[in-house]
Amino acid sequence: MIRAFLDASVLFAASYSSSGASRELIRLAFQGRVQLVISDDVVEEVERNLAVKHPETLGLFHRSIDLMPFEIVTVTSKDIKQAATYTEIKDAPIVAAAQKAQVDYLTSLNRRHLVGVAAVARGSGLKIVLPHELLEIVRTQP
Repeated sequence: MIRAFLDASVLFAASYSSSGASRELIRLAFQGRVQLVISDDVVEEVERNLAVKHPETLGLFHRSIDLMPFEIVTVTSKDIKQAATYTEIKDAPIVAAAQKAQVDYLTSLNRRHLVGVAAVARGSGLKIVLPHELLEIVRTQP
């Protein structure tokens, strides 16, 4: 089974939109077709952003976190410092967590600092994809 780390942008999008690739990945995880991995940092960032931008969705978000079979990974400051050598400091906790979890993919909507940034992919050894790209990969798995 494919294991994918979701960054906060993907989990945020899945929390307030009833459609789209981010939400579909959550649905496929409930069906056992993909193992989703997150970190405490991701949960905290999504909570902060939802509270400001879509407070009506916080309840659904908390229920999803409680019900979803997410694997949750924790990183150390040493892990983050290492990741910060090849990615932006604000994204280092995400990259470090994805590396620590040894996932197949890091999934993000962050095209500026993660998706398509060769230095981050090379430095981390991660395949960094957009949600719709991961969705296609999952759908083609037997």
